[in-house]
Amino acid sequence: MTTETTRAAVADYVAALRRGDVDALRASFAPKATWTIRGDLPVAGTWTGADEILDGFLAQVVATLDPTVPVTQTLHRIIADGEHAVAEWTSHAQARDGTPYDNDYAVVFQVRDGLITSVTEYCDTSYMKRVLFEQ
Repeated sequence: MTTETTRAAVADYVAALRRGDVDALRASFAPKATWTIRGDLPVAGTWTGADEILDGFLAQVVATLDPTVPVTQTLHRIIADGEHAVAEWTSHAQARDGTPYDNDYAVVFQVRDGLITSVTEYCDTSYMKRVLFEQ
């Protein structure tokens, strides 16, 4: 796996996320891919497989957001080395109660054969919990 292949896979994932293209997001994951977020959030833990990641983890986060306000990401950079890459972005959304949500993320990806095999998400989980889950 080359660094550029990894960078491209992560860039494609972020582009699909920004478009809201769930089919492309689903196709970006290897069958046993994992997504981990630490902390004491209701969504904290490790999610395995595209179905759990998208229909479990991501769906629970999206359910806390105002569906009339678009969710956007400002991608700052992707740094890649071999099969690993870190994407740094800021997510912009609005909680169901109208509170703006702007959180910075550093997301560590592992890519093999062009598919994402593992992800560890880092963000301000205290802020995320307060704005999105304690409404």
